[in-house]
Amino acid sequence: MKLSIITVNLNNKNGLQKTIDSVVSQTFKDYEWIVIDGGSIDGSRELIEQYADHFAYWVSEPDKGVYNAMNKGIRVAKGEYLQFLNSGDWLWNETALERCFSHGFTADIAYGDLYLFGDNGFEKRCYSDHLSLRFFYKTTVCHNSTFIKRLPLSNELYDESLKIVSDWKFFLIQFINNKSFEHINEFVIAFDKSGMSSVNKELYKQERSEVVERLLPSWALQCNREMDEMEDLLNSYQVRKVLELGNKRKLYHKMITGCLMFIGFIDSVFTRKTKK
Repeated sequence: MKLSIITVNLNNKNGLQKTIDSVVSQTFKDYEWIVIDGGSIDGSRELIEQYADHFAYWVSEPDKGVYNAMNKGIRVAKGEYLQFLNSGDWLWNETALERCFSHGFTADIAYGDLYLFGDNGFEKRCYSDHLSLRFFYKTTVCHNSTFIKRLPLSNELYDESLKIVSDWKFFLIQFINNKSFEHINEFVIAFDKSGMSSVNKELYKQERSEVVERLLPSWALQCNREMDEMEDLLNSYQVRKVLELGNKRKLYHKMITGCLMFIGFIDSVFTRKTKK
């Protein structure tokens, strides 16, 4: 079996219906579907029972949080790759999975592009073929548009002590451990921006800081913090005005562009091209 789709849900019946509609319409059929519901009381369980024939496994019971629910799905999954398609997110169109798997990827982690959906409609997010430590320090690939080999993830389940960044921590660890990443130049999903990492900024920042303090050596932390400060400076209104003056302020212009080149150089040191 090529793919295990794992859907986590809690009291999001309408979002779950949207997810279900997108999966059952797929032209790609080499998958099993696992639904982990946290004991919903909004009619989600009844919806799951209605579509039970489409699921290889489902359960509706209280859990200890989203990563506990995802780990439940991992433990029963049998596919070569795992995809986490949570309630409220949907595969972009009926050929999304077929197009992705037609690329024949073999990497530990294959990541595709996506659309973000919010109050202002759809926004494209396209990733680079090149990933760096700096990239994972600042952000990550989208969990829901990623296909993860089951065995690496089965050997290290998501950290349930974290409420919001455990998937980001997983990707960071895999990059540090030199696991293979491969970019799929396809739009995989539409992602609902109202998800928890999109709205709980303070918790995200706190947990992220705790993770990088534990995982990155002090020199890497210091380098990234200095680059943060430099980028903030370069994005400031005063500096942008100097840049606009161009040749009228040659010395300042040279210093500032030199800083930009330095940022690019440091980032390139820790960048590797993803597998093709």
